[in-house]
Amino acid sequence: MPRTSQPGRSVSSRLLDVLFAFRPGRSRLSLAELTRKTGLPHATVRRLALELVEAGALERAPDGSFSVGIRLWQLGTLAPLSVPLRTVALPFMDDLHTALRQHVQLAVLEGSEAVLVERLSAGNAVDVMSKVGGRLPLHCSGVGKVLLAHAGPELIEQVLARGLSAYTERTVTDPARLREQLDECRETGVAVVLQEATPGADSVATRVLDDEGKVVAALSVVVSAGSVDPRTVRPAVIASGLAVSRRLGWRPSAGVGHAGSSSSA
Repeated sequence: MPRTSQPGRSVSSRLLDVLFAFRPGRSRLSLAELTRKTGLPHATVRRLALELVEAGALERAPDGSFSVGIRLWQLGTLAPLSVPLRTVALPFMDDLHTALRQHVQLAVLEGSEAVLVERLSAGNAVDVMSKVGGRLPLHCSGVGKVLLAHAGPELIEQVLARGLSAYTERTVTDPARLREQLDECRETGVAVVLQEATPGADSVATRVLDDEGKVVAALSVVVSAGSVDPRTVRPAVIASGLAVSRRLGWRPSAGVGHAGSSSSA
């Protein structure tokens, strides 16, 4: 039975009640469900949930339901037990890394950036601009373009409205050209980026989907420009992305939906 509201209980204990209401199999809860599972007053749960959303610990969907936010997820990656996405993806990332001996990375969408949640790298791999826990621009990184392409029109318009910064002389800064690339990425599920984010580094990225067909991450290989033809890497990256997606419960009948983000851009 859920605990009832008790006078004298600390705010932190009630916040934990709200957070611990989320469990495997109930990763998205309505306000009414949170109220029922915590035993706290409806007004209290609403206030606490909105505070957690503001802090990035929870994410609020357009329908008003709540799910665990990316910042809380990132904190969870510091625990000895890994979250399901990384746990599922790592064996396939390891296979790609063993075959190519370059960077293999996994990223998720947060606001208007991509956050790297895992990377496997060889000692002689090409230098790149970010580390695990770091952020990458959506418009010119491989994982970023995959996440942006599947994020929906609102985020795309926000990114374009802010202007497309040039990280290298090859960065695509023309909005029309970027739209074409995003359209192609939605069609194929793949983005190929040639020295747009980092000089001398090419990237091939693909989408990772959950059981509802939602794009939850992007998987990529980053290689030294000229050392590997991206066309030869593409089939292996696609196969790995599909394998991770299937392990997360995705099936072709689920289709492909928008990517998730922890906060508004």
